[in-house]
Amino acid sequence: MSSGVQLSKNGAVIGSGADLDVRTVGYKPRRVELVNEDGLVTAEWNDCMTEGRGFKRVTAGTMSQIGVGLGITPLSDGFRIGADTDVNVSGEKISWVAHE
Repeated sequence: MSSGVQLSKNGAVIGSGADLDVRTVGYKPRRVELVNEDGLVTAEWNDCMTEGRGFKRVTAGTMSQIGVGLGITPLSDGFRIGADTDVNVSGEKISWVAHE
């Protein structure tokens, strides 16, 4: 029987501008939320979306879909942050929350 408790982990990485694997989660997430703290951009992916995609909101409040392969991809022990030029900027801090 499920306890109804959702497992979440959070952390932060420094953007690379290229695909960046976060493998410290310990499970395959069903939802991932990202915040580029320096660029003030948020992004989200959930398991109803295509892998490697997501939605982002930039500082001006504009929401858009992240292009194929440039978004968030779940991995067996974490997730990959794609090379979207607003979300994954080299040298900028990206905070994350991964939900099971």
